[in-house]
Amino acid sequence: MKLVIGLGNPERRYFDTRHNVGFAVIEKLAARLGISRGKSRFKGEFYEAFVDGAAIGLLCPLTYMNLSGQAVKPAVDFFRIPLDQILVVCDDLNLDLGRIRIRARGSAGGQKGIENIIQLLGSDEFPRLRIGIGKPPSHMDARDFVLSKFSKTEASEISIALERACDAILCWLSQGIVSAMNRFNSVEAEKNTKKQDDNQKSKRLDCRDGPQGSDIDAKPSIDEV
Repeated sequence: MKLVIGLGNPERRYFDTRHNVGFAVIEKLAARLGISRGKSRFKGEFYEAFVDGAAIGLLCPLTYMNLSGQAVKPAVDFFRIPLDQILVVCDDLNLDLGRIRIRARGSAGGQKGIENIIQLLGSDEFPRLRIGIGKPPSHMDARDFVLSKFSKTEASEISIALERACDAILCWLSQGIVSAMNRFNSVEAEKNTKKQDDNQKSKRLDCRDGPQGSDIDAKPSIDEV
């Protein structure tokens, strides 16, 4: 089995925040795979599916971000999953809004959920997919920024990024980490995706025209960031 983990915070007030893009990816991926409901398992919401005949698991830890490893480690241990067969999806302050980046291994890079997973697994030798949420403005603390919601303009870019993230995960599942990195880490690939999306929007507008024509949540406790 391969396991895809999307990081975020539980509670409805966090659902549309920058920090919860990992949860949003799992939700979209589950919908693509025809999974309507997960199970309460491994201190999280767990989905099972088959891709090209191979079993996969999707997991959203419900432990709060800083304790994500408490959900990941039991799942990895139960299914005896090699670490190179798990993929963690999370937000990244150091990536431009809407950029995605896949890595085969590496440090936490300041991401608290990844940090806890590394600590409990005793290794950083697992793939991760990061989604850029932009950088906080000078007047805003990073802790407040990650728990803020996207503006309407930003939400449009993030929507494209979430779809690209799902494509990248499916590529990783079927073709492996090297193919996924080669296809989805380049800026040019992202530009082409945005062009295709813009073209589709333009076509929809043409059809309608006919032939003529940020809210910010309260400051969290340490376990939530």
